[in-house]
Amino acid sequence: MDKPVERILQAARCQTMTDIREQIDRLDRALVAMVAERQSYIERAAEIKKDRNVVRDEARIADVLTKVTAEARRHGLQESIARDTWIAMMEACIAHEFVCFDAIAQRPK
Repeated sequence: MDKPVERILQAARCQTMTDIREQIDRLDRALVAMVAERQSYIERAAEIKKDRNVVRDEARIADVLTKVTAEARRHGLQESIARDTWIAMMEACIAHEFVCFDAIAQRPK
């Protein structure tokens, strides 16, 4: 069954708070799907990494933040919103990766 086509309305064309909320809800659904996909890569990383000490990679965190900040600028997103959002997401993902890594390490060989 095909899923219904969602109405995309640019912010400037929204006339009511209902319009605004519908668009934010649409974006939230898309963001959840993307974060779920990101999580699948985090879980795979936990399988690939051989050493628990490399789960948290400060150089990678800095690299991601640099790239995200540049993308934020390019799209007109407040850098502080992008940075704070990605820091929170990366910390949650790192915590999840530790849980996955530990679970994998405890599996019988």
